[in-house]
Amino acid sequence: MKVKFLGTGTSTGVPEIGCKCPVCTSNDIKDRRLRVSVLINTGDVRLLLDCGPDFREQIINEEFAPIDGVLLTHEHYDHVGGLDDLRPFCRFSDVDIYTNSITADALRTRIPYSFIEHKYPGVPLFRLHEVNSNSTFRIKGVEIQPIDIMHYMLPIFGYRIGSFAYLTDVKSIPDSEYQKLRNLDVLVINALHMSEHLSHLNVAQALEEVRKIAPRRTYFIHMSHRMGLHADVEKTLPPNVFLSYDGLEIEV
Repeated sequence: MKVKFLGTGTSTGVPEIGCKCPVCTSNDIKDRRLRVSVLINTGDVRLLLDCGPDFREQIINEEFAPIDGVLLTHEHYDHVGGLDDLRPFCRFSDVDIYTNSITADALRTRIPYSFIEHKYPGVPLFRLHEVNSNSTFRIKGVEIQPIDIMHYMLPIFGYRIGSFAYLTDVKSIPDSEYQKLRNLDVLVINALHMSEHLSHLNVAQALEEVRKIAPRRTYFIHMSHRMGLHADVEKTLPPNVFLSYDGLEIEV
């Protein structure tokens, strides 16, 4: 499985508009972060995890090939704002979207033109699949396990695919879900910055989740400009815990 980080930033992106802090003015490309999204290639199956407002910029230099499934964690704009830009991929076939019922309902309200019976020519064509965390589902033979997590008071999804798990916008993980996260080779989990936040893990809290889950490698995602400079922060992390960055590609 190949995993490419298309975007690793929080909802405002990095640099943040109007900010002149050391991170936002850094010349290090690893300090420039588009909104979160991950592209997975496993065998001949291609999966997109989240599709934020930077999707067009993120995908434009990737191979133009079918996307077999889009896995959405939740309905916040920085995770779904690029769905309309999937319309070129509809040349291959309607695009399959998988998510929970809360997000599915939000999408029907937010982009109704893709779900009404009589569609305007040229709109993106989606097949919307509501899945739940009680069972796995498959996309062209690839087994996917949704994971219930909490984004403050909002129930959202993480996903496990093989020995890889993607958990973003986590504030807490229900005790019942840890069993789904055993024996991971790679964990991707959000770490917004150093200080406390209402709806996201900070670095210390993310490291505590890493300790509980005990994956072989961990990559932090969904980072704000308040995280600090990539080169400085990564030196402070335990072995096998890393800051992700836009364009990073790993094998699992």
